[in-house]
Amino acid sequence: MEAFYTIQGEGAFQGHAAYFIRLGGCDVGCVWCDVKESWEAAAHPDTEVARIVKDASHFPARVAVVTGGEPLMYDLGELTRQLKDKGFRTHIETSGAYPLSGHWDWVCFSPKKFKEPLPEVAQAADELKVIVYNKSDFKWAEKYEALVGENCRLFLQPEWSQQEKVTPLIIDYIKANPQWQVSLQVHKYLNIP
Repeated sequence: MEAFYTIQGEGAFQGHAAYFIRLGGCDVGCVWCDVKESWEAAAHPDTEVARIVKDASHFPARVAVVTGGEPLMYDLGELTRQLKDKGFRTHIETSGAYPLSGHWDWVCFSPKKFKEPLPEVAQAADELKVIVYNKSDFKWAEKYEALVGENCRLFLQPEWSQQEKVTPLIIDYIKANPQWQVSLQVHKYLNIP
């Protein structure tokens, strides 16, 4: 769908320069998705893997974040192989609704209620990022905390349109459950992609 060089705005690598590769296509259907234009895969032209990697190589950072849409709708083995051949760390942001493919240095697992995630993706996660839209999302977070490995980093992130309402709830929750951290969409505050 698009690719761009920017600052990672969320999660464990917040503040780091990264090249984002956003793949078109998603059938998870989050009502609060901020990239709904990514949902229809056919609306975006196919791009050769070699071209994606060549474009990424023009920038100095060697972190490539594959996101979507839902990137695991595709077999990402060849993309990650070519990125690694060019010296990139490969990161993925996924809902976990599809089997993991590709070779990843970092898996950000962000489960959504709209399509049940696969337990094997939870077990491979380096980072669990739960979007908090309302109070019930804390129970959802606890469900997936129990499935990820003990070294997985845990993040609660306010849904952008609900941030004034849910951020105080997140703060209270983290104070009572200090294994969690807050993640903010810093790129939105900075007005960058």
